[in-house]
Amino acid sequence: MKELLKKCLVEFIGTFFLVFTIGCALFPNSSNGFPPMAIGFVLMVMVYAGGHVSGGHYNPAVSLAAAIRGALNWIDFIPYIISQFIGGVLAAFLVKYIVAIPPFASETSYSMIPMIICEFLFTFALCYTVLHTATSEDTKENSYYGFAIGSVVLVGLLATVGTCYGAFNPAVALGIFTMGITQTKLILATLLTNFVAGAVAAGAYKITSNQN
Repeated sequence: MKELLKKCLVEFIGTFFLVFTIGCALFPNSSNGFPPMAIGFVLMVMVYAGGHVSGGHYNPAVSLAAAIRGALNWIDFIPYIISQFIGGVLAAFLVKYIVAIPPFASETSYSMIPMIICEFLFTFALCYTVLHTATSEDTKENSYYGFAIGSVVLVGLLATVGTCYGAFNPAVALGIFTMGITQTKLILATLLTNFVAGAVAAGAYKITSNQN
């Protein structure tokens, strides 16, 4: 139990800083910020910081993929995602307190099908990358897994700007919903798409991995 609590605390901290950075980077006090870089780099840093403890998921879709792949015990899955969701929501509340989120943010809207496609593809890419770089015996103890994982998010944000929320993560989706910058039907679709993509990525990993 003590070991699980330690892992959940790491997942909470990592998800908290990811969502907090997203909120602060999206609504800076000046126009000089570059949100994708900040978001991709904070994920990279948190993965390096906590990967050796909890796996550095910070993402319920990644945890689902890891559980299906066998890298995370199913008994730990629910505590993991609860910690991630709590971290994301608390970070979102702090963002709302310290950052001036413009009123028009709540009117953000995307076309459903393109949004689902983009969320699926880059959530899949993220989970697939995590499984191959951070859970495979073929790449065990490599030094690049954090950079690879953070880079997927950076690329995804740059590629899908204006098309989807760029969550690629159910905890992030819930966090931006808490900030009040989403539409309910779209965020529900995002949440479901992220989880489905994580499950599909686990299946793709099992097919493409050299491990039995």
